[in-house]
Order: sequence, then structure tokens, then C-alpha cells
Amino acid sequence: MRIGSRLLCALAAALSLLPCGAEAVYKSSTDTGADVLDYIENRRRLERENRLNEEQRQLMKDASQIKAHLRQPWEQGQPVPVAFEGDELTYDEQTGEFTAVGKVDIVQMDARRFQSEEATGNTQEQVVRIPDKGHMLQLTPNAPRVTLDGYHTVYNYGSQTGTMEDASGKAGNHYVSGKRMEFYPDKIVIYDGTQTKCGAKNPDYHLSAEKIEIWPGKLLKMYNMTYWLGKNKIGSRKYYEQDLTKADDTLYPRIGYNSENGVYAEQDFRFPFNEHFWGNLHAHIETKQKVRSNAGFAYANRGLLVEGLYGYYSDNDNVWVQKEPGLSVNYRQRIGTSPLNYHLNYEIGHWRANSVASTHQKYEIGLGRDPIVFHGWLLFLHTSYTITKESANRSTVRGMNYHAVLGKDFDPKWAGYFGYHFTKNNAKNSLFRYSLDDYSKKLMTGLSYRMDNLDRFVVGLSYDTENMTLKDVDYYWYRDIHCSQLVLRYRAKRKQWQIGWQFIPW
Repeated sequence: MRIGSRLLCALAAALSLLPCGAEAVYKSSTDTGADVLDYIENRRRLERENRLNEEQRQLMKDASQIKAHLRQPWEQGQPVPVAFEGDELTYDEQTGEFTAVGKVDIVQMDARRFQSEEATGNTQEQVVRIPDKGHMLQLTPNAPRVTLDGYHTVYNYGSQTGTMEDASGKAGNHYVSGKRMEFYPDKIVIYDGTQTKCGAKNPDYHLSAEKIEIWPGKLLKMYNMTYWLGKNKIGSRKYYEQDLTKADDTLYPRIGYNSENGVYAEQDFRFPFNEHFWGNLHAHIETKQKVRSNAGFAYANRGLLVEGLYGYYSDNDNVWVQKEPGLSVNYRQRIGTSPLNYHLNYEIGHWRANSVASTHQKYEIGLGRDPIVFHGWLLFLHTSYTITKESANRSTVRGMNYHAVLGKDFDPKWAGYFGYHFTKNNAKNSLFRYSLDDYSKKLMTGLSYRMDNLDRFVVGLSYDTENMTLKDVDYYWYRDIHCSQLVLRYRAKRKQWQIGWQFIPW
């Protein structure tokens, strides 16, 4: 049969329908508990990143229409119902072959769309072929979410496999391009391609590789990869792998300034030997102390993380310590299917700070819980018991630690938190000040205000309840700049400035 003008024709093999008729995790330094606001803001970013746009909402609506107009129920394993629209359509009911010409729109019931000026295919074989330029949109459950434009597309929507050449668009939350793309039910493979999380027409930064494998929201693998800042090549490596369930900010440098160290630049490098064992390098250069870097190795498997440590390490207060060397063992597991998790930590090493040197040992056992959500509130709970020993003065500090913070996302602009933190170790009863407050009993509170899409302001306070003293008042200004973010921090009680610049983490 031959159909002219703009007619909608629903075609499906073995079924008869009615007649024709995706941002990133940022993290700032804090010892006033303001990282709770980072957690809330990153939840907002993730929601915005995964929110459907107008085109995607229309696809979901059209797919629902197909399902609503089925003449008989569709069962899993049967060919997926599909509807075609075009200026001219031809269809052979016996062979399933079809041809569509002129503003072609092909929609499948499982939320997949192809658009072009010409398409052929076969409904029995469940194949669509687009010989020239085509547009593909996919929101199919349990399959990668993609929006792509490319050429010479061949796609089997039954097996969810296909190819596209000279393609570009978005796969999951990554902007991608490539000479050739292969589609599979759970992943996308890109040859001679690029990928970035910067959505600008000319990205501030991107990665290129001979081969890219993306399991959206799960795993990324890149072979013979090159780093780019703008049009400038800044590095390369033979293989790179990332767990996409976790943000990775190791790919590009971080630049900043603080009152103690001056201007600094730092970057993390990872050198994998296999999937469980890798080497680390944290390169840190600053104007006052010059080089303060560290390096080591790490082994991770089934909740166990073993790290060898050597070099300079700093905390949120810019307190530095040399570990020459150190060993850290961390084991963390969830308790069955419950929201509870526990961890066991042990660290030993030769520490040095200023003129003090000691063999430092720390034992810790802890219990935590996933955030408790109720009526828009978030409750974070954690407790642990630690023992810290120093050889220099033969001291031992042991005791319980408690951490409880209540956070609230009031509306799209406002968020706040209030919490209490107790730790037995503090800078007064310990040999080293590294990663310790000057006091043990701390109340924390703060507010976040998002003025517009680019600017967010935060204030965080900490209060020493034992001595009834306001210890810290920190002000933050977060400014989104294209595909990066500037974080300005002023510590009012200490009269200290910090400025940091970071790219969108992968």
C-alpha cells in the first residue's frame, strides 16, 4: 500500500494497532559541617541533570499513546510495537519491509525515536536503516539514555544493537562524538571519539580516545586516551577506567589561593596495574613552600582498601604533616541489606610536623547509617571508637566519637543544617594537629542561598559548647563559570581567604 501526505501509520509485526490515525559533584573545604549543604546541592544538580527535556517528555508521551492504542496486549518477547510517520510511506504486510520518505518520524513503544528525511527497514526483523543523516533519541528502560545525530544508522530494536557513523550528542551525562558508534543493550562503544561533561559548543576540556566504552551511570573505559584543555593537548595515557557511580576529580588540575600557602596548583594521577591495584600521585606546587606532593600505592577489593603513603598531606585547616612512610588499612561493609554500614581502620607511619617526629598509630571501629529521610529532612548519624598512640611522648588517647547532623532542603533556593560533633581526640591532647579541631564538643549550623543559576552563597558556624565560644564563621561564594566552578571562602574569625577553581568532576 502507498500513503501520501502527513499520515500517521502504526505498524507492528505480529501485532495490529489501531488504523492510521543529565552536572557534577563539587566539594569545598569545611570544618563547620557545610559539606552537608554540598550534599544537598549535589542532589539538586543530579535531579536537574536527569530531568527530562521537552523532546524527551514528548517521546514518553508518544510511546504511551502507542501502548494505549494496542488492539491486543503486548507480551514480553514479542516484537516491539512501532509507529511510523512521513510524507510518503510504503509497507509490505507480508514481508514487513517498509520505506519512509520526507520528515520521517519512527517511534517505538519502549521509548525510542528515529528521525530523518529517509528511512527503510523491516518490522519483522525489527530493523531500521537511515542511509543519510538521522536523529536518535532513546529512553528505553535498562538501556543507555542517548540523544545522538549521525549518519548511516542501522539499528535492530529487537536486540537493541546497531551502529551510527560520524555521530555526536549525549550518552548518559556525557557529551560524546565519534567516527563510529556501536549500540548494545547496556553500553555504547565509540571509535576515534571524544567525551566530556562540558556541554558548551566548544568545550573547555574534553578527552579523546581510540576507543571509548560507556556503561552510562556505571562504568567508563578509554583506550589510548588524550587530555585536552580547549585545543591544547596536556597529557595522555594508554588506559583509563572510572566507576561512574562515583565522582572523579583526578583528571584535571585544581588551582587556588589561600592566606597560608599562597597560590597553588594541584592534580591527582592514578596509574592502574590492574583493576584492584594502582599507584597514586598527588602533585601540589605552591608559591610559599614550593613542592608539597605525595605518592603511594593502593589495593582495593571487596570492601578492603590498603594504601601505602609517602609525602606531604594537608587537612581543611591547611595543617600539614609528612608521612615518611605510612600504611593505611580500611575495611568497610554494609550490614546485609540494612541501611547500616561498619568500618575498621588501622594506620601506622612515621609522622613529622615542624620539629616533632613520631611513630603514629591509629585504630578505629565505626558504625554509620545511610541518611534518614523524613518530611524533606535528612539525618546523618555516625559513631566510632578510636585509639591513637604516639612513640615520641608515649601517649595514648582513646574514646568514643559521635556525629549527628540534620539537613533540610527548604525550597529550590534555601537549604540549612544543624549538627553536633564530639571527638575524644583534639589538638590539645594529641601530638599532631592534623585533621583535628582544637576542641572536642562542637555545634555546627549553616544556611545556603542560591541567588540564581550561577551563584550560591553559604554561611557556616561552629561553636565550642565546652568553653561557650564561637570558634568559626565561614562565608562561601560558589560561582559557576562555564564548565567549572569558583569557590571563595572567607574565615571571618581567622581572617583567612581561600579561593579555589575546579572543573566539573567526571
